Amino acid sequence: MRFFLIFLSILLLLGLLLFIPAGTAPVQVPLGPQQKVETLNPKMGVHTRLTDEVEAWKIKYTLEMVREMGSPWIVEYFPWAYREPFPGFFNWEHSDLVIEHANRQGLRVIARLGFVPEWARPVDSASSFLPAEHLDDFGDYVQAFADRYGDRVAAIIIWNEPNLALEWGFQAVDPEGYTDLLAVAYHRVQQSNHSEVPVLGGALAPTLAPPGSDQAMNDLIYLERMLQAGAGQVMDGLAVHAYGWSFPADDPPHRDVVNFRRVELVHQLLVEQGYGDKPIYITEGGWNDHPRWTRAVKPSQRLEYTIQAYELVESWPWAEMMAIWAFRYPWPARTYLDYFTVVTPDFQPKPIYLELQRYSVEGK
Repeated sequence: MRFFLIFLSILLLLGLLLFIPAGTAPVQVPLGPQQKVETLNPKMGVHTRLTDEVEAWKIKYTLEMVREMGSPWIVEYFPWAYREPFPGFFNWEHSDLVIEHANRQGLRVIARLGFVPEWARPVDSASSFLPAEHLDDFGDYVQAFADRYGDRVAAIIIWNEPNLALEWGFQAVDPEGYTDLLAVAYHRVQQSNHSEVPVLGGALAPTLAPPGSDQAMNDLIYLERMLQAGAGQVMDGLAVHAYGWSFPADDPPHRDVVNFRRVELVHQLLVEQGYGDKPIYITEGGWNDHPRWTRAVKPSQRLEYTIQAYELVESWPWAEMMAIWAFRYPWPARTYLDYFTVVTPDFQPKPIYLELQRYSVEGK
């Protein structure tokens, strides 16, 4: 009976193999020769969206196009739930692919970590909800990531927009709680094989949410409370988002306005709190040119404001880099979000790609 069951299992396995469609096995794509980014603005970056890109050649081609545009920096998302689907079981295949190809293209990678796996949160809770009892589990992931990639990434961002309830598990926004999470992550990087990799707090979303809002907290108030809770001692820099909405890049900063230069107020706050030496990384930002979205601008204005923003960041000694959102989506969003991209899902460069290439590579 035992041998019959083994024989039956073998037949079943062979039968399944016969019905696997051709081409579903991962296709290896050669890394190619080592490349170097030619650019006139070393702080220029883009946020890529390769997290859900499954085809290796598309990952490589995306990163080639980033290099050819003249951008030496990328920000990419490495979700915890994707890398550790079961406790203690890590699958690095996709992140290996992204980081190896990015490095081969001469790009500097800023890695954003977050997205809680189902095993580390209550049933039916949001993927941004991390219970206090699982902080150390997230720390395990952060340390494992730093062990593996700390010498190949330029910085690690801990979480994303924690001053929004949406990104904080739909709980009350809690800068002190986020600082606890940041501290765990920071100390675990310090214990890793690559303790030199910078750990970034944030990335803070620019918002004018009123006091007591259940949706968000003003980014300046949030940062002040973070620093009062000790965040300055457990981060090497701060990641922020800087969207211009309908304003030009040089529109003056004001506490009651969300515009690109709001980031200057963030830096000013760091200085006032004694942390002026902490560099700021703009890991999302830019403009949208949807024809009917209320926060959009005209395509020609988007070109002008984006280049103006890159030039501003280059002139700010306290700003490390700026990544616009977003280079390309793997498939169309079919909403206003498509009008943030610089390349279409089928790799057609939009006018903004060509203009940025002229600016950064050709100096025009």
